[in-house]
Amino acid sequence: MTAGVLHLVVPRGVDDPERASGGNTYDRRLRAALSDAGWEVGLVEVEGGWPWSAALGAGGLDRALRGLPDNALVLVDGLLASRLPSVLVPASARLRVVLLVHLPVGVDDEDARPAERQVVATAASVVTPSAWCRDWLLREYDLDAGVVHVARPGVDLAPVVPSEGQAGSLLTVGSLAPVKGQDVLLEALSDVRDLAWRWACVGSTSVDPVFVARLRRRSVELGLADRIDLVGPLTGDALESAYAAADLLVLPSRAETYGMVVTEALARGLPVLASDVGGVREALGGAGLLVAPGGLAPALRRWLTDASLRDDLRAAARERRTELTGWSVTAGLVADVVRRAAA
Repeated sequence: MTAGVLHLVVPRGVDDPERASGGNTYDRRLRAALSDAGWEVGLVEVEGGWPWSAALGAGGLDRALRGLPDNALVLVDGLLASRLPSVLVPASARLRVVLLVHLPVGVDDEDARPAERQVVATAASVVTPSAWCRDWLLREYDLDAGVVHVARPGVDLAPVVPSEGQAGSLLTVGSLAPVKGQDVLLEALSDVRDLAWRWACVGSTSVDPVFVARLRRRSVELGLADRIDLVGPLTGDALESAYAAADLLVLPSRAETYGMVVTEALARGLPVLASDVGGVREALGGAGLLVAPGGLAPALRRWLTDASLRDDLRAAARERRTELTGWSVTAGLVADVVRRAAA
């Protein structure tokens, strides 16, 4: 006997390592955890390019939702839905729709807010990955507080990375794109060129090729190209090896709802330096270095020159590691929301 039947509607390529993103990881791991908890989860993938585009994917989303039976219980990724009230409003009248908002599109695009406001207002419930995201939605869209729920991403504990007092192996993990701020980190590293460091930049280079070309060109202009490895996307053992070889994870993002890579690092006892944006503070949980956007260079210099600070941050990362929860906890929170929507 199943716990229930749920249709999970996500961008196509959720399992494709070339389309790696925090949202895809959340969707994929949530589906697996719900299945493990006894739910019958039907995956509905909607094509719309990479990155997913409402202009390309609107027809596919409409057909996908029309193909579901009346009163079906549906969890829809907000990446698909937030710009498309013309699709979601009529669908919500026929289906029991729970909206999963990884990052409100209105955060970066004020013109998109009227459409997103209609979409979140029509959903039976909204799930977000952070309290920061929930607070933003409640404040900007005047939603009933009882409708919006937090289900933070889970994380798998991994072996603690080696700690040999080293400092100079820096790691970023995330698609190369303006929002992830690799260009911000590059400029900060130019200010500490007098110190010993090397940057492994892990992530897809296909999301924004123009940005990647600009990043490569700028690294040459700064004379830093030989200290930077644009590794591309990694999974499995290759990604584990990248974490194990790192001394510090850096998150230079311009925007983050939560920052799953932060807890991925902390789950390995790896210290973190991050920009204080969105829900990153929640993910860090008091561990790591949190700096104002644009304040990376002084923090990097401190990390690279202060052995005592490094020891403190490694200890804090290992302590935070013991507080992290797995995907079964995330799935339980989402399941509670879904059950209420089904009632």
